Amino acid sequence: MKTLAIQRSLFFGLLLWQSPLWAAVTEGPPVPPSPLGGETILQVLMGLGLVLVAVVFCAWLMRRLLRIQPGANGQMRILGGLSMGTRERVVLLEVGETQLLLGVAPGRIETLHVLEQPIQVAELKTHEGFSKQLGDALGKLRGQDVS
Repeated sequence: MKTLAIQRSLFFGLLLWQSPLWAAVTEGPPVPPSPLGGETILQVLMGLGLVLVAVVFCAWLMRRLLRIQPGANGQMRILGGLSMGTRERVVLLEVGETQLLLGVAPGRIETLHVLEQPIQVAELKTHEGFSKQLGDALGKLRGQDVS
């Protein structure tokens, strides 16, 4: 019986003596994450993916809302357009010296008329820089008069 009491007192004494040592070991400086660890690589890939999605979205938004279209070396231009419904449009297109009136619908484009005498349209500002065209388009979206 006396040995059992001694064993218990030794056990609890060692346990009480060890707990401050355990606390000292766990309170050390934090270990920085490895630069090649899975969490870091995942973070970098998620950031890269977010940037790529933002770039694609901005390009789509500019093309959709601002109607900035690359030209075909000056040989083809859209002179005007008119919406005829939710998904149908009539577009006046100039190819070289010929003007075409096209009907555009989802999955279908038809030539409505080939104009014998070209319609005089105000000259497009193609000689200006991209920043000027972008500023004009943003001004139109805001409802400002752009001259």
